[in-house]
Amino acid sequence: MIAERNDESLSGSSAGSHVDPATHQEPAVALSAATITRAGQQVLADVELTVSHGEFVAVLGPNGAGKSTLMLTILGLLPLAAGQASVLGTEPVAARPRVGYLPQRRAFDESTRVRGVDVVSLGLDGARWGLPVPISPAARARRRDVRRRVRETIELVGASEYAQRPIGELSGGEQQRLLIAQALVRDPELLILDEPLDSLDLPNQAEIAALLDRICTGRGVAVLLVAHDVNPLIGYLDRVIYLAHGRALEGPVEEVITSEKLSDLYGAPVEVLRTTQGRLVVVGTPDAPHHHGPRHGHP
Repeated sequence: MIAERNDESLSGSSAGSHVDPATHQEPAVALSAATITRAGQQVLADVELTVSHGEFVAVLGPNGAGKSTLMLTILGLLPLAAGQASVLGTEPVAARPRVGYLPQRRAFDESTRVRGVDVVSLGLDGARWGLPVPISPAARARRRDVRRRVRETIELVGASEYAQRPIGELSGGEQQRLLIAQALVRDPELLILDEPLDSLDLPNQAEIAALLDRICTGRGVAVLLVAHDVNPLIGYLDRVIYLAHGRALEGPVEEVITSEKLSDLYGAPVEVLRTTQGRLVVVGTPDAPHHHGPRHGHP
């Protein structure tokens, strides 16, 4: 298990303690009457959603519901077929330099010798190619700044202890912290993560969820996270976006994950049950049951 970092600058991680979105004039993400198609097929229609600065929002739904497609649209990699999209107050393509993105988890072979610190550095200079050039004073200053930013970001995610080791030797949770650092090293205003908890064990899922909440709270970064199992996230989420049958439902967890709302979204009877341990179980959906736990502070 990876020990959690005690960082005062990222303290106060609890649902409802995120940055006040009223301090920003424009939402981090806004879609209005948005229709998204992919490979000639309509995936989502008439989507209305807003993600404010400093909010932690999970995107849920069955396989094939369009969760990753929605992320590609917000990233400006897939244009809307209809409607409007705004990211950080501008067009999605124009906002891309201000967005950190962690795609679906990729495995590193044990023989991968690239150090964790170098993986993080790619978030800043991964687009630089060609032969070395003479180092000017300005270039030296830039290198110092790069090293400082990489070091501080690695400290932020609590990965300093193993960042100098080859990433192929690290555990899944350790690798994921370094990949989150790579997405954060440019100091983004919006962080998009596509299934960052996938393939992690339960303790690491809980630790990564807590880490993302501290980043959201301490940095005022809007976090938009795709997940299958929302259990490790519930205590930190401000809202969820639930996708099914080409539609999107947005709101607080306790208002969205209900029998009535999900039955309407799926167009078929869906039942939301609460276990004796306080977990919510959604049954009757086309996929296998989705298990959802309650927010901290809720019975």
